[in-house]
Amino acid sequence: MKLLLAEDDSILADALTASLQASGFDVQVADNGAVAEFLLLREDFDIGVLDLGLPHVDGLTVLKRVRIAKPGLPMMVLTALDGLEQRVAGLNAGADDYLTKPFDFPELEARIRALLRRSQGSQGIASVQVAGKLRFDREARRASIDKAPMELSPREWTLLDLLMTQRDHVVTKEQIVQSWTPDPNEQSLGSIEVYIHRLRRKLEGSEVSIRTVRGLGYLLEAQAG
Repeated sequence: MKLLLAEDDSILADALTASLQASGFDVQVADNGAVAEFLLLREDFDIGVLDLGLPHVDGLTVLKRVRIAKPGLPMMVLTALDGLEQRVAGLNAGADDYLTKPFDFPELEARIRALLRRSQGSQGIASVQVAGKLRFDREARRASIDKAPMELSPREWTLLDLLMTQRDHVVTKEQIVQSWTPDPNEQSLGSIEVYIHRLRRKLEGSEVSIRTVRGLGYLLEAQAG
């Protein structure tokens, strides 16, 4: 697995590189945001591990630009800032997972492998799916209703992706939270209903609906024509 590590702390970068290589990863290091962006956009990586506090071009900017160009590339964010605002900013910019410094290497490796499993698990699924008037393009990271683009937040996109993937099958709340973050300590079932409500509103006119299956979860259904 080819991994890009963007970290400007040379001591930490050397330690992480050695540990990742010992775990079987092919690691390339970028010590600033400009180099990280250049490499991520021009070379093929299986995953990117990105520190937000990079010089020249900050990590959040790199993340946004890479997410537009390569929507399917798994991206892990590292940061010394542990505030809710920073976590939300990273996730909204397109991060697939978030880890606060200091951390133990086994946790980083476990999270990286979890992201890779999720990414590989979606590779056998058709890139473009159609339900009713909804067209969902996973590879291009676009969704539209009657050719009108849908504006989706990263969490709304992940939720719709999961519902489309499991179409006509019940998706549990635990599955939804797990798709948002693999960290059980950050799981919050309470916010799911808010995102379901938002997504339902955005799906109006698509001939697709999200049905609540009491005690189980949610089901994406196309209306019978």
